[in-house]
Amino acid sequence: MDDIKYVADKVAGLRIFEDSEGKMNRSVIDTGGGVLSISQFTLYGDVRKGRRPSFGEAAGSDEAKPLYEVFNNCLRSKGLTVETGIFGAMMDVSFTNDGPVTIIVESKEK
Repeated sequence: MDDIKYVADKVAGLRIFEDSEGKMNRSVIDTGGGVLSISQFTLYGDVRKGRRPSFGEAAGSDEAKPLYEVFNNCLRSKGLTVETGIFGAMMDVSFTNDGPVTIIVESKEK
C-alpha cells in the first residue's frame, strides 16, 4: 500500500505541464486536468533473456486488479478525475502525446 500511495502522490504532483513561461512547472492538479489510467501488464515484460518477453514478475489478475483500483482511488482522493479502461481487456487506446517527455514512475527505490 505504501508503494501505491507513493506512486499516486508522485503522479498527481509531478510538475510536467508548462506554466505561462513555457517551463514544466505545473502538476495535473494545478492544471485542473485528469488522469487516464489504463492497466497494461505487458509494460512489465522482461526481455533480458531470450527473444520472448517474460511476464513472470507481473502480478496476476487476482492481485493486480485490487491494487490498480486502490491506485485510481488514491488519485481520486486528491480531487482528480480518473478515467479507466476495462481491467484485463483488449483495448484500442488512442491519445496525443504533447511533448517530448515520457516518464516512468516506480517505487522500488524511493
